[in-house]
Amino acid sequence: MPGRSAASRRTILRTAAVTPVAGLGLAACGPGGGSASPAAPTAPVDLGAESAVPKGGAKLFQDHNVVVSRAADGTLKAFSTICTHAGCAISKLEGTTLECPCHGSQFDATTGKVVQSPATSPLPELPVRADGGKIVAGPGA
Repeated sequence: MPGRSAASRRTILRTAAVTPVAGLGLAACGPGGGSASPAAPTAPVDLGAESAVPKGGAKLFQDHNVVVSRAADGTLKAFSTICTHAGCAISKLEGTTLECPCHGSQFDATTGKVVQSPATSPLPELPVRADGGKIVAGPGA
């Protein structure tokens, strides 16, 4: 290619080498941190004993990506624990505050509302019910 300079050829080769690496970096900040994205239940799941969730408290069911809270009057609420910022599975519950390990977003486990950014959208609420002393959550519950 007689009309092209060596510098433009180097630029093209450098760009071709860097582009896949940059794509990996962006994927790491996307949903699931670049791996298969965790999911909230798509069908009812048995979460165990109803007594596991105290009045005025919450319990994280990490294996199912669900948090269940109980109001002072005994009413149950459930939310997906997939962070609305980047799709990471939330793995920490302190009192009634959920914290995402990826970027530090925090959510209120009793309302699903964001209490600390970078997330801006609340956690999706899930149907939940007590059935024979057990908690069942997820679509169809």
